[in-house]
Amino acid sequence: MAFPNPRALRWKVAALTAAACCAVAAVIGVLVHDATAERGRRAGLDRIATRLAAAEREYDRTGKAPLDVEVLEPGKLDAPLARELARKEPGALYATWYDVKAPNWYWLWAARPVGGDRVLVLRTDMSMEVRGLQLLDRSIVTSVLAALAVVVPLAALATEPMNRRLRGGARVARRIADGDLDARIGVRGRARDEITEMSAAMDEMAAALQRKLEAERRFTADVAHELRTPLMGLVTAAGLLPDDDEAAGLVRDRVRTLGALVEDLLEISRLDAGAERARLDAVPLGEFVVDVLRRGQEGERVLVQDARVVQTDPRRVERIVANLVTNAHRHGAEPVEITVTGARIVVRDHGPGFPAILLAEGPQRFRTGAADRGSGQGLGLTVAAGQAEVLGARLDFANAPDGGAVATLDLDPAAPTA
Repeated sequence: MAFPNPRALRWKVAALTAAACCAVAAVIGVLVHDATAERGRRAGLDRIATRLAAAEREYDRTGKAPLDVEVLEPGKLDAPLARELARKEPGALYATWYDVKAPNWYWLWAARPVGGDRVLVLRTDMSMEVRGLQLLDRSIVTSVLAALAVVVPLAALATEPMNRRLRGGARVARRIADGDLDARIGVRGRARDEITEMSAAMDEMAAALQRKLEAERRFTADVAHELRTPLMGLVTAAGLLPDDDEAAGLVRDRVRTLGALVEDLLEISRLDAGAERARLDAVPLGEFVVDVLRRGQEGERVLVQDARVVQTDPRRVERIVANLVTNAHRHGAEPVEITVTGARIVVRDHGPGFPAILLAEGPQRFRTGAADRGSGQGLGLTVAAGQAEVLGARLDFANAPDGGAVATLDLDPAAPTA
């Protein structure tokens, strides 16, 4: 059974509505309670004042009080009436509440001095007024609870269209974050509320982001293509230089580096444009990785444990492994160790490890550390991450507890981890 999320906006609005209803009901209930209590008290005072006036007239005329009226000395009065009588206001009706019999007898007592040393004492039953007030309080509480039982679900239902629009906007935002730059929320209907304004602003932001990224992709591709022509000339010219000249060797090395950079730029532009498609072949992963590293001749340590035959694109896997190993040699330290287990390839070095910003945000193009302006990530890790995405694989970056960078390529991310 699925329970509603108490932190959802609809239930927050419903709770706020319920709190507002309770506050209004409490204010109205207190006002009605006080007004009803005051009206009952005045009715009791009028009733007892009328009876006490009649008793006083009879006492003045006959010297005797009616049967329901007591004639007492001031010292024999109950404490509440004695305190009232101590006010000594001429002609006043000294009246107060107090119970004599439990639990539901409510009496209003009144006293009036007569003859200087005598006091007429009379009481009237106020249980009808008190019980009516209690019934009114219960009716108010019951009505409030019944109103909340109706208002809270209605408030939750009334906010559902707004919640649906917000959830739709969140789904579109996640699609944009996943790379679907054509996703838009769209403005439906004529309502111009805050959610509509937010949706329109978000669509404008997505469109601006798409234009910016497309311009960046075009720029990368154009730069790479424009560099290829002069680069071919440099390669041809470098090939004409004498082989035994140290300066000529340095020029050829820089030309090869520039050529690799241009090829990386072209590859990134194709990856950004989504033009890359993987070709699936059966690849014995352990033998394949050993062969790739043998051709690289970098002197790595390779450990193969229960390697599987996986359906993948061998050219892209070779590209990823070569880039990871090159990055380990360039920015890490010896020894560089490659472990192949199942469908997973782990490349580890024993250098300072990956920078924290790479672990947090992933590889970025040409990112250079602020502390050392001569070092950076270049394009190798960016190309490796893009090719892994084309393969549907997962490429993770981490630092080993005892030092060194660890890059893990999992060609079967859906398989359970041992």
